[in-house]
Amino acid sequence: MNERWSKIYRAVRRIPPGRVATYGTIATLAGLDGHARQVGYALHALPPGLDIQWHRVVNAKGEISERSSGDSHELQRHLLEAEGVEFSLRGVIEMRRFNWKGPGKAERLKGLKAERVQTRSAGTGAVRGKKK
Repeated sequence: MNERWSKIYRAVRRIPPGRVATYGTIATLAGLDGHARQVGYALHALPPGLDIQWHRVVNAKGEISERSSGDSHELQRHLLEAEGVEFSLRGVIEMRRFNWKGPGKAERLKGLKAERVQTRSAGTGAVRGKKK
């Protein structure tokens, strides 16, 4: 799996249950601003066995993007509804209510603290643990 797709999969894993994110939002969170199609390609090629909530990614209109084959768009709707996401009669998600635009301030700060600890440990060769 290439690094670009790994970043996409990490971003998709962060979408909370009962919320959706657009392909563009996931691209931006993965550091691939403007490459929403890459998100679609990565999710289409999702290897079996990975715990990725692919069904939480929708298009910018709040719709499920239909696939050229299969019925995964029906499965996607079913999975989202099971999490409490609601659709209009036209099949559109109310994005003001269900859209997730990325981590909140608390989650971002937690991520920054974890990165600093990793950087310090990696930079000094130190291992965190109890002193003897």
